[in-house]
Amino acid sequence: MAENQEEPSDTQNGEEQPENAEASEEKKKELEKLPPFEIVRGERFPAFFFKFQFRNVEYSSGRNKTFLCYVVETQGKESGSFRGYLEDEHAAAHAEDAFFNNILPTCDPNLRYNVTWYVSSSPCVPCADRIVQILQKNKNLRLSILVSRLFMWEEPEMQAALKKLKTSGCKLKIMKPQDFEYIWLNFAEQEEGEAKAFEPWEDIQENSLYYEEKLSEVLH
Repeated sequence: MAENQEEPSDTQNGEEQPENAEASEEKKKELEKLPPFEIVRGERFPAFFFKFQFRNVEYSSGRNKTFLCYVVETQGKESGSFRGYLEDEHAAAHAEDAFFNNILPTCDPNLRYNVTWYVSSSPCVPCADRIVQILQKNKNLRLSILVSRLFMWEEPEMQAALKKLKTSGCKLKIMKPQDFEYIWLNFAEQEEGEAKAFEPWEDIQENSLYYEEKLSEVLH
């Protein structure tokens, strides 16, 4: 689920100021001119997106889209694997939905699917509900979701949705430093084609442990 940046209030003493009202109207017109919603998909994304969108900060202002990296492994008559990433634009739909709409719309009953997601933030309530439905429908699908941050984890509805994910068999985990390194090496574009070593940010381990603790509190 995309995470929305909080915006400062345009009111004073309960009344909207004229200049702010005019600005709000202009902003509304600009939003109406935005192009239709689009899902971006591919094999690798620019490194600077990784450094900003996947950073496991506690307050994620400005990170208003979701990046979902996936690895799909199949076992059976046609064993194999493939991977890529999805990025949602604006907020009309989400990367989790796009995965099941475009990447894996159906599951062959003769195959076993092991799917791993590396996501910039945990699913919202509607996306979590859809994941549960798909897992209940497809008993040959195993899904593991590793997230950089927890989305609105303090909200009761969100906590209930995360618990449903666990009950459905989905393995929900917080990314550790080695998981960020995996994304960096396998999904981020390296400048001029030269692979560069992953450089952890200062609080990566501390923030990972923070979210791990919060997730444990929610699921138990």
